[in-house]
Amino acid sequence: MAGGTWTTQNKVRPGVYVNIASSKNVVGKMGDRGTTALALALPWGQPGSIISLTPQDDVYKLLGYELTHSVLLPVREALKRAGTLLLYRLNNGVKAAVTNNGLQVTAQYGGVRGNDISIVIEKNIEDNTKFDVKTLLEGVEADKQTVATAAGLLPNQYIQFLANGSEGLQVTAGMPLTGGANGTVTNLEHSQFLNALEVQDFQTVGLVSQDNSLKALYTSFVKRLRDTEGRKVQAVLADYATADHEGVISVKNGVVLSDGTIIDKNNAVAWVAGATAAAAVNESLTYQGYDDSIDADVRFSHTETTAALLNGELLFTYSAGKAVVEQDINTFTNFSPEKGRAFAKNRVLRVLDGVANDLKRIFESYYVGKVANNADGRGMFWSQCVTYLNDLQNLGAIEDFNAQSDIVVVAGTDSDSIVLDVAVKPVDSVEKVYMKVKVV
Repeated sequence: MAGGTWTTQNKVRPGVYVNIASSKNVVGKMGDRGTTALALALPWGQPGSIISLTPQDDVYKLLGYELTHSVLLPVREALKRAGTLLLYRLNNGVKAAVTNNGLQVTAQYGGVRGNDISIVIEKNIEDNTKFDVKTLLEGVEADKQTVATAAGLLPNQYIQFLANGSEGLQVTAGMPLTGGANGTVTNLEHSQFLNALEVQDFQTVGLVSQDNSLKALYTSFVKRLRDTEGRKVQAVLADYATADHEGVISVKNGVVLSDGTIIDKNNAVAWVAGATAAAAVNESLTYQGYDDSIDADVRFSHTETTAALLNGELLFTYSAGKAVVEQDINTFTNFSPEKGRAFAKNRVLRVLDGVANDLKRIFESYYVGKVANNADGRGMFWSQCVTYLNDLQNLGAIEDFNAQSDIVVVAGTDSDSIVLDVAVKPVDSVEKVYMKVKVV
């Protein structure tokens, strides 16, 4: 269903179009949070489709490596905070293969991980007319089948089998697959990822790349979803404060982990995307520690830090033996009376985005096409919105909410339209404390 912001009542599609502005003195139920998205070039896995990963999933079966392996570093960092990662493998790659001993074996997926697969064929100890065909990944048995001929072999999660020649299966101590390659990735694959992502529910999408053309692509994607379609999501990029938009977070530096691993700003995007997605509407990431960190990879002086914050950059600072988020901000710096400085704070934005997303969802789920557009129907929707906003106030996400003056539901210019006018005052976290100390 359509959504977004509006200036005049000229929309065609059924939907909820909500305008939320900060107060002039500051320039249903809540939806679930915690879903981030990444598109990566990987050595193994299903290409060209989104798979949903949680910290509890067996990543080894899906991606061919343990989560601790360096090739899955962005996946691991995202899942430190995110409840769900929507992962898209960008590259198809070349499939490893081998033909010998009566078999033609091909890896299930392209990529260099296929080169770590080998096949062992042994005589079955109980029936010497049969063979045990084992699939090994890095020397560890992943599959075993007992068959009389190659035609009886079934594909497993790593390889596909075909009979080769007329001599039948031959015993071999090891038959490694070769020729697997990761291939290359173009901007087209990223566009295909964003097309696939558009129909998913998520809060953030990260880009692990320094390609400015891709950063512009992701920025345009998020701006369109936010401003045209009413999907209040954010993109997390490295070094892209030029976006100057509340929907884009720019990461300026990275961290050092306790085992000495350096997470540069590109890979730190994954953690920021996961942490931002998982943060509650009443939570700020300001001065939260990066999980398992001991330092920032690049330390900035006070002057450099101040300049970065004024430029709309999120950075990590060394504090008490770990790297912490200096301030939970986005790239928006072009403040105005209608859109004040508060929109640059991600905690405030989570509240405003939550209001827009949740009221849209409540309307679509319970009212559109089901309730008459008369005083009683609008009164029911008003009551539901009041309940929702009171819940936010009880959580400490907003304050000073007055149901009689802060939310108005009226008929639109068309007989099938309504206009929802909401005023909210988000609660920000305490970040600056000024004290006077008198010594007596």
